[in-house]
Amino acid sequence: MSDLYQSLAHSKYDCKYHVVFVPKYRRKTIYGNIRNHLGTVFHELARQKESRILEGHLMKDHVHMLIEIPPKYAVANVIGFLKGKSAIAIARLRGKQRNFQGENFWARGYAASTVGFEEEAIRKYIREQESEEMMEGSF
Repeated sequence: MSDLYQSLAHSKYDCKYHVVFVPKYRRKTIYGNIRNHLGTVFHELARQKESRILEGHLMKDHVHMLIEIPPKYAVANVIGFLKGKSAIAIARLRGKQRNFQGENFWARGYAASTVGFEEEAIRKYIREQESEEMMEGSF
């Protein structure tokens, strides 16, 4: 098989997803100090689930990412892990040191789409998010 596919013990795969999720109430809080650290946090958390973020962009009120997830993990489990653990990291950045139960930074749910042969188009879309939003005007 080609270099396009990843391997597990008994399978070859190419499972990529375009994922979008938002903070609660679409608060515009992904800027400033949080934004500088959140990319690193997401990459490290994805690595813990044997996943890889291929492309990502943090907008002021939502997150776009192209993520490769092995078929042995459910997409919902990986995204839930990323959102839950990153909420804890955000709480720590804001000064909280303990008792993270009930911390809710991200809204429930997410949007996910499988990425097939149009991967390059998805990468371009994620990269150009900010310039498209500027042209349309923000709300």
